[in-house]
Amino acid sequence: MTPGLRAEARPAVATTIAERLLRHTAQALPEGAGAGPDPVRFRIEWAGPVATELPDERAVQAACGLMHVHGRATGGPAPLAVDYASVVAGVLAALGATALRVGRARGLDLCEVRSSVAQGALLAVGQYLAAATAGGSGGPPELPFLPDSARQAGGPATLVTSDGVRVEIETLDPDAWREFWVRLGVAPAVAGRGWLPFQQRFATAVCPLPDALRQAAHRCTLPDLRAAAHHSGVSLLVVRSDPAPAVRPEPWELAPWPEPARGRGPHADSAVGFPSPRPARDAALPLTGIRVVESTRRVQGPLAGHILRMLGADVVRIEPPGGDPMRWLPPLAGECSARFLALNAGKPVIEADLTTAHGRRTIRTLTADADVFLHNWAPGKASRLGLAASDLPPGRSALVYAWASGFGDTFGDRPPVGTDYLAQVHSGLAAALRPADEPPAPSLMTLTDVLGGLVCAQGVLTALAVREATHQGSQVHSSLLSAGALVPRPAQRVRWTPLDRPLRTADGHLYLGPGARQRPDAVRRLLDGADTASAQDVTARFARRTTEEWRVRLAEAGLTATPVRTELSDLHHDAAFQTAVAPPDPANGYARPYTPWEFA
Repeated sequence: MTPGLRAEARPAVATTIAERLLRHTAQALPEGAGAGPDPVRFRIEWAGPVATELPDERAVQAACGLMHVHGRATGGPAPLAVDYASVVAGVLAALGATALRVGRARGLDLCEVRSSVAQGALLAVGQYLAAATAGGSGGPPELPFLPDSARQAGGPATLVTSDGVRVEIETLDPDAWREFWVRLGVAPAVAGRGWLPFQQRFATAVCPLPDALRQAAHRCTLPDLRAAAHHSGVSLLVVRSDPAPAVRPEPWELAPWPEPARGRGPHADSAVGFPSPRPARDAALPLTGIRVVESTRRVQGPLAGHILRMLGADVVRIEPPGGDPMRWLPPLAGECSARFLALNAGKPVIEADLTTAHGRRTIRTLTADADVFLHNWAPGKASRLGLAASDLPPGRSALVYAWASGFGDTFGDRPPVGTDYLAQVHSGLAAALRPADEPPAPSLMTLTDVLGGLVCAQGVLTALAVREATHQGSQVHSSLLSAGALVPRPAQRVRWTPLDRPLRTADGHLYLGPGARQRPDAVRRLLDGADTASAQDVTARFARRTTEEWRVRLAEAGLTATPVRTELSDLHHDAAFQTAVAPPDPANGYARPYTPWEFA
């Protein structure tokens, strides 16, 4: 057990993850730091504030929308074959406990944090929930499931070569996208029609590419695709069938503050030492008074800042002139993207062109009075801008300098684009997410982006805890790859029976509880005497009754089942979620999960 912490009975996977992260934090602290007679306690429950029975990971996935979002790309709700919500909950518990450690060092009189697996799941679907409930313009908030003609087993963004190899490509450049497909013999106009679905798949969790693109890829061998990717600047990775992580990096790495770079010239602003004390003893949140400057985009970095803000920090965003382009991604909540607001609401914005000396000077000025500087720039960008840790003003050795990357140094000096789906592929998570009878492919739900943001925030909190003990800041580095490696997975891909999947009822879907899944004979006996029915016949017979009728029949037999949520737009209307999800209001035109911690 980590010194200064006490655990109580709770979901096993979430507890294991929390304790692992807290041990990693404790290893960075000076010996004896944080130990005391009144230890920080954390508690993780299954349902937390969600007022319904959620006995296991799959029930949480069904009730909170994870099955819905993950299954969008393949035509219906589908479980993640890993304990993803539990992992998120474990990281949340570690975040809360470490934040309390920081707050207590600054005078905060709190010692316990509570969270739940359900709150982890709700945070993971937060962007999709915001989009589903936004009241602004920009098209329908919830995309319908794709028609049969558009479905591709294993994920509609994965390409299959003529030699049967499954690959994932990535680019953020429309010109590179077009050139890649033109090199495969696709007309530019046809290639162009695939760009928006491809680019927006991280927001919609679907990717209905034109059939002509898939067919062009299928006519090519893997070397052909690699050559086209190389010449066009598109990243390409082979989808691994082995669920084991390709590498097992630590969740985050801390390094001491670097020696100042020589020849700083005009960069050498006035020295600033340890920030003036900002006691938290009268605050309700552990990071009250902590100042964060972030220059981030997409999901991973903004979510890290969002987490720190929910814990009480003041977070200022640096955006390019005119604002972050993600602000206009539909649907809108008022005049801004609902998905963007789900990660960035409440953060004051300062616009700065970092390609200019004035813009870079803005960063240096802001970090001179900050506790944390956070970015998720591409590898090498900080040094090219003169904004690496060693380039910042001397005397800033108490600053926490955080970099959230895609792959760290795993690929050397020429890494692929550091996005969620390639991280799923390289980490083996893409193979672990789906059962053995489905081809491996990443989920189009941004799984590693969410975990990456949480892990980055935990690294920042660890560095702040170290600073409270030593008055020295740190550099902290985390990655999508290190976050994905946190997810436990079996040595071999799992095999499911039909009862391990959502069952279609007359009015929706139902997911059987652990007892029912482990007792198929008991389920068959409920099917109007068809106790010898095959598994396939069982699924067909379930479609004859409503979800509620089946819940009653199963309950009478001592079995549980959870209705599968297939729309997020009505989540805040569900009485069971009233204390877990905030409804849209004039200030926030979208529904959002309440903060996932309760401190005491």
